[in-house]
Formats: sequence, structure tokens, C-alpha cells
Amino acid sequence: MIGIVASKFNEIITARLVEGCVGELEKEGLEYRVFWVPGTFEIPYLISKLYSQGTYKGFVAIGCIIKGETEHWKFLSSAVISSLAVFSMEKVIPITHAILTVENLEQALHRSGGKLGNKGKEAARALIELLRLP
Repeated sequence: MIGIVASKFNEIITARLVEGCVGELEKEGLEYRVFWVPGTFEIPYLISKLYSQGTYKGFVAIGCIIKGETEHWKFLSSAVISSLAVFSMEKVIPITHAILTVENLEQALHRSGGKLGNKGKEAARALIELLRLP
């Protein structure tokens, strides 16, 4: 079972990323479950909680952080992505992510099914490859 943990914040983008991720997992015949959390900051918490259940063999984290008027977006994205990397290594479980960190909505749209592809699909593909490694 694969856990997909996605942020409701900027859902216009994250829903598209989830769609790309799910499509890729379904092509491989993998079982998955999608969980929605309020924002990107809550993703590591839920992955940690789900991991403790022992049901999941990997996770895809999905979020979208768009630059605002302050530097908050930099600190948020750094904290979330770093915590996911550390957790993945400490627990030895694959976690990939499509947490977009962009300057504007247009960039997010390009990366969630637009002219630059779908980063949710790419994150699922990366997880599939990791699961096949010895």
C-alpha cells in the first residue's frame, strides 16, 4: 500500500498533482490511499503517524507553496522537505514528493499538468523505481 499525503491548501494545484500521482500508481497496479491535510506543514506529521501503522511501503508527499510577500515560504518549504528526507532515512522508507515551491500560480500550473509536465506523476514514478531497488 502506498500513502499519498496531500495538502488542501492551494488545492487547485494539489488536486492536479494527486491526479498525476494516482494515474501513475494505477498504471503499475499499485494499491494506494490518499489522505488530505490542511496545509503542507502537516504532511510530515501524517506520514509519521501512518508509518507507525506498518501498513505502507512508501509515501508520496504533495503540496504547493507559492511565494508571498514575506520569506515564510522559504522557511516552510525547507522545514517540510528536510523533515521528510530525515524521516525517510531514519526509518528506511521511501518518501518522494511533489511539493512545489514556486513564485506564482502560473509556475504551479505549468508543473501540475501544464507545459512542464506533472510533478505528481514524476514523484510516483520515482517512488515506483525506489520500491524496485534491492
